[in-house]
Amino acid sequence: MAGALTGCSSGSSSNTGSADSGNITWWGWTPDTNVAARAITAFEKKYPKIHVTYKKIQDQTFGAALRPALASNDGPDVFNTLVGGSGAAISIYGTDAVNLTPAMVKLRGADWKKGLYAAGIKDFTVDGQLKGAQVGKVAAGMLWINKDLFDKYKLKPPTTLKQWISVCKTFRANGLGCLKEGVDTAGFEVDTLHSIADSIQPGWWTKATDGKVKWTSATGVEMLKDWKALDTDGILDPGALGIQQYPDANNAFLSGKAPMVQMGTWYRQYTEQSDLKAALSAAGVPSSTKLITMVPIPFPSLTSANNKPGLFGDPDYALSVNKKSKHIAAATTFALWLSSTTEGQQIIANNLDEDPVLSSVSADLSQVKLVNPTVQTPYLQASAKQSSNVTQPRLANISAALDQAIEDAASTVLGGQATPQAAASTLQGASGQ
Repeated sequence: MAGALTGCSSGSSSNTGSADSGNITWWGWTPDTNVAARAITAFEKKYPKIHVTYKKIQDQTFGAALRPALASNDGPDVFNTLVGGSGAAISIYGTDAVNLTPAMVKLRGADWKKGLYAAGIKDFTVDGQLKGAQVGKVAAGMLWINKDLFDKYKLKPPTTLKQWISVCKTFRANGLGCLKEGVDTAGFEVDTLHSIADSIQPGWWTKATDGKVKWTSATGVEMLKDWKALDTDGILDPGALGIQQYPDANNAFLSGKAPMVQMGTWYRQYTEQSDLKAALSAAGVPSSTKLITMVPIPFPSLTSANNKPGLFGDPDYALSVNKKSKHIAAATTFALWLSSTTEGQQIIANNLDEDPVLSSVSADLSQVKLVNPTVQTPYLQASAKQSSNVTQPRLANISAALDQAIEDAASTVLGGQATPQAAASTLQGASGQ
């Protein structure tokens, strides 16, 4: 490590404030408040004169809240940014952020990139300037199941479409739903479509989002047909178009009302007792509710080819420092401590909602109080191994316009307003190819 964080800020303001004192605000859609509190407590122990106040905003409204805040002189000192999509993309909000490259050099030395997740450095660099310090990386393309419900009805996790349909019939016969998904929330249906496409032709989705194959190809049309079939085959719970992934699908699953949900590695946090209890409390669920044993499983293969859909991932979020902040130096101290030091990254790893971006750090499950460690530990270890070897991007190569078009295609096909062929043509038009 090249140096302490003190004084390692760089911004457009000549008055950046003190690097080791000040009251700063942090806005994000993630992590959960109790998870953020653990990081803040550890940080403030090291930097007792810096006080961090975290404000969590639901992901679907984050961009709408952030835009006017950054335009004013009273916005957050630190704010979350994303690689892609349309909500908090670094391509949109990078202009509002301080260049953190000099601070990284001061903290980690001239070779500051060494040991950090290379994709995250690249993706949060805008016009040669590091506009966000990546905090963690995530992967999607898995399902999370309530293992207690599967065991109760003597069911095995499905690996094929036929098995998936059968499992859902059993759950529905016993008064339960099956796959709960909130299509009214941007982004999560994108993950589902990606998994479906990988089941049909591995790697096709990434080629399509990169403009190397056409959305109107046979695979693109079949993907949208199979998406609609999740509804007609009784896998997807009714009403998906009218609910949100957060809080609706999330709360239904965590409270034991839904047997499965499509979420990514960020969902690991709820295998930990206190985090699951906090999530249930926030949802208004009685404290006496039994904590579920939730585990990740691979997305089932939907075709006779039996292709195994893999995971796909990106840097999750980065901490960007508002260039209008009156406390740029203190905000930079916090952003770099959490994102780029061993101490901060170990907290990220043990929180389980992110994979650390510092290669020397990994989660220590012996320090985590799992709900059911005997059952969950093997699943979590397998998931961590798989997510560490991800090669396909999740959102990083999807423009805001294409992201919106994918969401519209998913909604209109599911709702019956568009055929798969028509929706594929719309996607092709939005791709700009």
